[in-house]
Amino acid sequence: MIIFATKLQNMQIKVVNKGHQPLPTYATEQSAGMDLRANIEESIVLKPLERRLIPTGLHIALPKGYEAQVRPRSGLALKKGITVLNSPGTIDADYRGEIGVVLINLSQEDFVVNDGERIAQMVIARHETADFIEVSVLDETERGEGGYGHTGV
Repeated sequence: MIIFATKLQNMQIKVVNKGHQPLPTYATEQSAGMDLRANIEESIVLKPLERRLIPTGLHIALPKGYEAQVRPRSGLALKKGITVLNSPGTIDADYRGEIGVVLINLSQEDFVVNDGERIAQMVIARHETADFIEVSVLDETERGEGGYGHTGV
């Protein structure tokens, strides 16, 4: 058996870094997400159930047909109860403002966000656009209108 392997060229994304943190990078060659860092002048204390918009200092220009998804970091979620509230947060290709991360503290203890802390991850993803066509009836399927939990536990 012959296996052909080719290295795909990485997409190039223009970024303006108005902060003082390094640009996001992938931790490993096969990582899907790049870590986003807090770009703040002083530490922020997140009380239990408090949410805050944390700046990153980054502004990006994505190609048409792509989005950047802001997702929680699994270690922060598991160990500290910190997550991205609107997960995944979507950054549209035509947005040019600063990337902010809406963090929420779901733990029972204060959490301190420090400057430079890795607070979320960003995944670049291709997406489709669609046009809705109004009809009076949809085609039948085996599932039909079975909603949440319709197949049991």
